[in-house]
Amino acid sequence: MDWKTFQNLLSGVNKYSTAFGRIWLSVVFVFRVMVYVVAAERVWGDEQKDFDCNTKQPGCANVCYDHFFPISHIRLWALQLIFVTCPSFMVVMHVAYRDERERKYRAKHGEDSKLYNNTGKKHGGLWWTYLLSLFVKTGIEVSFLYILHRIYDSFYLPRLVKCDVSPCPNVVDCYIGHPTEKKVFTYFMVGASALCIVLNICEIIYLISKRIARCVNKMKRRHQHVAVRYDDYNNDNSYNNYNMSLTRQEKKKQKLSFADTWRRFIDQCMEHINIGVDHDAALSLLGSGR
Repeated sequence: MDWKTFQNLLSGVNKYSTAFGRIWLSVVFVFRVMVYVVAAERVWGDEQKDFDCNTKQPGCANVCYDHFFPISHIRLWALQLIFVTCPSFMVVMHVAYRDERERKYRAKHGEDSKLYNNTGKKHGGLWWTYLLSLFVKTGIEVSFLYILHRIYDSFYLPRLVKCDVSPCPNVVDCYIGHPTEKKVFTYFMVGASALCIVLNICEIIYLISKRIARCVNKMKRRHQHVAVRYDDYNNDNSYNNYNMSLTRQEKKKQKLSFADTWRRFIDQCMEHINIGVDHDAALSLLGSGR
């Protein structure tokens, strides 16, 4: 696999990346891969050939080189770049899995149907896969920085090292080739790795905070919906109570109008026969008769 194919695969992650993720990808390819391929490999070159010791003892220079440089910076960085870009393929494979599910769903239910509402958004399992890849990348970056510092005791590259490892006859002085250039590139690669760590942490914080804000907004909308339904329920009860009170008043009015009608009827009858009558007694008798 060449670098172009490798870059095209990682560029597919940009569709689902945030601004921090796009900056991270640019830093990896511009400040790390390009510097590694164009300059760093040439500066290191054949390190053991440029490692000179002031002794002719057979095997002394080889043993001293292995003692001070158990693994070359350039090979360690190559291994780091491979490992740090592998978590991005988790996202690529998850996207490919979603696309395959979408294709099968459309083939079964028609071209207009959709399994995912928006394939360009990180939702559900894809969000968790993307977040997991960020944690893995951050862990790999930190681990390789620790390994580099652990092997060489610091990120500083000296011009001269003193070696007393067997089969050297005594303490010998060994000189490193291109020490200043190697020191500059070492600081540059360490700084680029630290920048990638900061970008990954910022993206993790951004994704988690955005997810929390979305959940809070969803809960607020849900509470507002419940409050609106509760208000509607109270309004309905008030309306029903109002109707019930109106019904009672109407019934009372009907009773009053019935009594008034009988009073008038009795008065008219008594006028013809010129007899006074007790209206309340008549109404009570009428009521008992009913």
